[in-house]
Amino acid sequence: MSLIYLDNAATSFPKPEDTYVFMDRFYRSHGVNPGRSGYDLCMEAGQLVDDTRKLLTAFFNGTDPNRLVFSYNSTDALNLALFGMIGRGDHVVTTALEHNAVLRPLHHLSVEGGVEVEHVPFDARGFVDPGEIARRFKANTRLVAVNHASNVIGTVQPIAEIGRLCRERDIRLVVDASQTAGKLPIDVQAMNIDVLAFTGHKSLMGPTGIGGMYVREGVEIRHTRAGGTGVRSAQRSHLDEYPWRLEYGTPNVVGIAGLHAGLKWILERGLASIEAHEMRLLRMLVEGLRAVAGVTLYCQDDLADHIAVMIFNIDGFEAGDTGTVLDVDHDIACRTGLHCAPRVHEQIGTDRIHGAVRLGIGPFNTDDHIAAAIRAVREIAASRARA
Repeated sequence: MSLIYLDNAATSFPKPEDTYVFMDRFYRSHGVNPGRSGYDLCMEAGQLVDDTRKLLTAFFNGTDPNRLVFSYNSTDALNLALFGMIGRGDHVVTTALEHNAVLRPLHHLSVEGGVEVEHVPFDARGFVDPGEIARRFKANTRLVAVNHASNVIGTVQPIAEIGRLCRERDIRLVVDASQTAGKLPIDVQAMNIDVLAFTGHKSLMGPTGIGGMYVREGVEIRHTRAGGTGVRSAQRSHLDEYPWRLEYGTPNVVGIAGLHAGLKWILERGLASIEAHEMRLLRMLVEGLRAVAGVTLYCQDDLADHIAVMIFNIDGFEAGDTGTVLDVDHDIACRTGLHCAPRVHEQIGTDRIHGAVRLGIGPFNTDDHIAAAIRAVREIAASRARA
């Protein structure tokens, strides 16, 4: 492919060859409905689902694989958690860094469900102060929702400290790990996380349409859906036991197979190795773009506690126009606009210029890709200067 893919914050691409091969082989040989019957093929498909629960539970240092629940993606999981954990009269603290996967459910709960929501801003470096979150706590605060890393500016939030403050007040912590699951170590016990939402199609190297959450023991989420589980079909109400409590209908077994293969690929290479590669490329990218006249970077002064995601703008160019030129003239794929995180752009002021250009680095990017991106941005900026 001639395309240089730098949109990995949206979805990782390409996937490891292991993911493609295993999905194809598994679905051809075991593409049945798991957990619904007793014949061997069905039992084997169900075993893969169970094995993937166990792998993910261990990966996040959970304690009970049954509390690893599959969903369509992290947005689906966050909707299940938020609508199932809070209600009228409750107070929720969240941040200005959130994706619409958190912002919109909380907005609807605020407007239609009588929930009070506060949004804590981030500082000039892109981080939320845990103390500021704690200062927002009230007698009726039930939940804190925060993303582990921003999908816009790439800053990694101090989840363990936020979790400690929440645990001291018996306030539930819901973490959106869309950008970090498969990229950074996550320990739900050490970080005091009550619900961890993840998606499979980003850094976990799985396909689209699969994700889930880990729910800590002692944390309960109300039913907001109901349906078939393949278990105790005569029971009129939906099952209370995990994982069926939050799973409905036929699971995405081919998606789970791809997630299984992607996670094993990560485990073989090691999180530290993947992160080191991506962050080395990010430093190369940031240093190169910082040297280009007319380019503005945001929250990239210090790359400690960052993932390999960054945004920029070129003076005199709309972000969308920059993205088009990168695509059409340079075969570079990126994401422009507000990135489904409008409050980030509102706080840094890029909402007034229709957002920014985002570059997201993945494990299959190379030094040559980054050098080409820097050259392309330099050329676009120079064309404006000449005009």
